[in-house]
Amino acid sequence: MPRTSAHTLYLSAPAAIELVRRQGVAACIAGIAENIRADFRRWPAFDKCARVGTHGEHGVIELMPVSDAQRYSFKYVTGHPGNHRVGRPTVMAFGVLADMATGTPELLSELTLTTALRTAATSLVAAQLLARPGSRTMALIGNGAQSEFQALAFQHGLGIAELRLFDVDPRATAKLVANLRGSGLKLAVCASAAEAVRGADVVTTITADKARATIVKPDMVEPGMHLNAVGGDCPGKTELHPDVLRRAKVFVEYAPQTRVEGDIQQLPPDFAVTELWQVLTGQAAGRDSREQVTVFDSVGFALEDFSALRFVRDTALALGLGQRIALIPDMADPRDLFGLLRRPVARQAEPAAALA
Repeated sequence: MPRTSAHTLYLSAPAAIELVRRQGVAACIAGIAENIRADFRRWPAFDKCARVGTHGEHGVIELMPVSDAQRYSFKYVTGHPGNHRVGRPTVMAFGVLADMATGTPELLSELTLTTALRTAATSLVAAQLLARPGSRTMALIGNGAQSEFQALAFQHGLGIAELRLFDVDPRATAKLVANLRGSGLKLAVCASAAEAVRGADVVTTITADKARATIVKPDMVEPGMHLNAVGGDCPGKTELHPDVLRRAKVFVEYAPQTRVEGDIQQLPPDFAVTELWQVLTGQAAGRDSREQVTVFDSVGFALEDFSALRFVRDTALALGLGQRIALIPDMADPRDLFGLLRRPVARQAEPAAALA
């Protein structure tokens, strides 16, 4: 059998930034959303499990694996709410996409920026299924690192024209307003979460504090609202009052994970939820009426990273971005690992375009 190169496509953070700049944020979100829809429709084809988390005093480090018969992926991701105080992102991530037939890692990629894109893409997929047609106003509570991506996803993918903004830190809201200047969105800065939610068609909560919070309370919820609850994503961290969940129809990504990490961790284990893939495949209904309150209890699931990594790989290759690196030793005789120590050291990474 002919020997094939084990070179891995490596997409660094600067290369990922260049990819998004060249494609555009809205186009990247739309492309990842398209992959998410396609992959969720193949839900039974994937070997799935809840992510594995190691929790410490200051945050959590998690591994998120998933695979089908052709490809395997995992994401290494951190969640440290206090990181901004030491000049680091609250979420940091990288991921791998590998060939199931040989185990060869095909792609090693940053996923910090890409996670924000895929989270926004997942929110958009859910809202397109669950929000009332004609939704135009969104409350955005929590104006930190991922907020702009959510805003642009809903503007370009759902038709949101007005954002009502609130964060406990006014500097976060000022940053968001500055970044969205020129986007065409109408921005209203609010003095409280209750003010922001009032009259909104969609409510997106994307806060960072690892605490059992009740950012949205029952008296704030109006008939027909769609709540996109993104920030509650680990044990002991919530954003919605449990009575908000009890009066709503609740949708999740992967119930075994969401029951531990999502807002529904506050409710009994038999609380009824619908997995998003069931709506995408027509096995379950989405919104039942214009007056119904819907909740997408989003915690982030490994299949979404699989979808995002596929998008990143295909787009990077099309644009000639990234490098090919010898992450795995290239061996003349695969059984002679020790023989590598007798050979000259291989040259450093090559541009992706040179070896694609």
